[in-house]
Amino acid sequence: MQWEKLINPSRFLEGVPKSEQVQKSRSIFEQDYDRIIFSYPFRCLQDKTQVFPLPKTDFVHTRLTHSLEVSSVGRSLGRKAGKVIVDRHPALLSKGISQFEIGAIVAAAALAHDIGNPPFGHSGEDAISAFFTESPLGQKIKKTVASEKWADLINYEGNAQGFRLLTNNNFQGLRVTYATLATFSKYPRESKIDKVDPNRKSQKKYGFFQAEKDVFIETANKTGLTRLDEANLVWSRHPLAFLVEAADDICYSIIDLEDGCNLGLVSIETVKDLLAPILGNRFNPEKFNRIPLMREKVSLLRALVISELIEQVSKVFIDLETDILNGTFDKALTSVIPGEKYLKEIIRISVKKIYQSTPVLEKEAAGFEVLSGLLDAFAGACFDFYTNMGRTGKKNATIINLFPLDLRQSLETNSDDLYKIMLSCLDYIILMTDTQALETYRKIKGISIPGF
Repeated sequence: MQWEKLINPSRFLEGVPKSEQVQKSRSIFEQDYDRIIFSYPFRCLQDKTQVFPLPKTDFVHTRLTHSLEVSSVGRSLGRKAGKVIVDRHPALLSKGISQFEIGAIVAAAALAHDIGNPPFGHSGEDAISAFFTESPLGQKIKKTVASEKWADLINYEGNAQGFRLLTNNNFQGLRVTYATLATFSKYPRESKIDKVDPNRKSQKKYGFFQAEKDVFIETANKTGLTRLDEANLVWSRHPLAFLVEAADDICYSIIDLEDGCNLGLVSIETVKDLLAPILGNRFNPEKFNRIPLMREKVSLLRALVISELIEQVSKVFIDLETDILNGTFDKALTSVIPGEKYLKEIIRISVKKIYQSTPVLEKEAAGFEVLSGLLDAFAGACFDFYTNMGRTGKKNATIINLFPLDLRQSLETNSDDLYKIMLSCLDYIILMTDTQALETYRKIKGISIPGF
């Protein structure tokens, strides 16, 4: 892979930017960032759970605040790595690519990294997959949908949904650059492949639905990603995708621990014991002990540790640049930094004390119930629409009329394609916030009736 092609400023569906656009006060890649941050799917993240359900007594991170923080860390990583990359590849400067453009690409992709997550986080993804795998309706759909498309539904993936949202070609489509799209794509493969290589982190999940496979092929070709398998749609990652992943790993490891401490699930002494070793000589026990408030103690540690991890990750990325470009390196950058063993211990404690805490488990159980109920109603109505060629019963007709106009038009356009109908149904549910999903579930189940 070559940096000159990897950093492609052309936009999906819009082509090469006009010279006057390049000369604006915002770079093309900064415009990507702005398009994402002002988009409706991104705003929905403000009421989507990161780890904890939103308590009334304290502040915890939502998907939106998490995404902003990941983007901030990603920008720092991109700029630090970008400075060396530009020095090593001076042809980039002649194309107007500096360390700041590289930082902007990583920041934009990181900002969008969770944009396809359903309500209730990863438990929402599991609930969608389980619905298609286990429900009677799911088994009916299986008989109609091709195996590679069925694999999309039973292994539902928020990363693929995010790519779908970023490449939406309607009037609200974001149309970001190919460089940002490829950097966003953490798992550049389709859902069903002959054999997953366990040694390649990028093959752990998949990154696009069959509905967007042509768009992804176009993105890979435009940025020069290395095709790994001619029989399956599998590529090497865009190098900057490793920095997006690292920014996410840093933030959720450290900041979830901070939230757990602020909510009383993890003691400040435990947090100190976990984070201080990452800092080594940079940790000042006397200064730490002088801070009167627990929240300020953990905030200081969090800030120092994230700064240290940014330094470690950017150095490793530069050291491994050649292996990353030729596709031989395919691990998480945080797994090969000096602080790796400490991050593993943080995750171990977080699983025990935080991710398996009662509030989190209750949220996950509620997510399964709510999303299963929504899919039973909305996917059921869509299936009825498909099997009866648009002539549904009164109940399902009412359900379909709850869809927004663009979704109803999509049902009409794709009336003979059950797979696309199901994806359109999921588009509607995915963009619900946690609160909206719960309220919609209550209303369609008759638990909460407007006006009563």
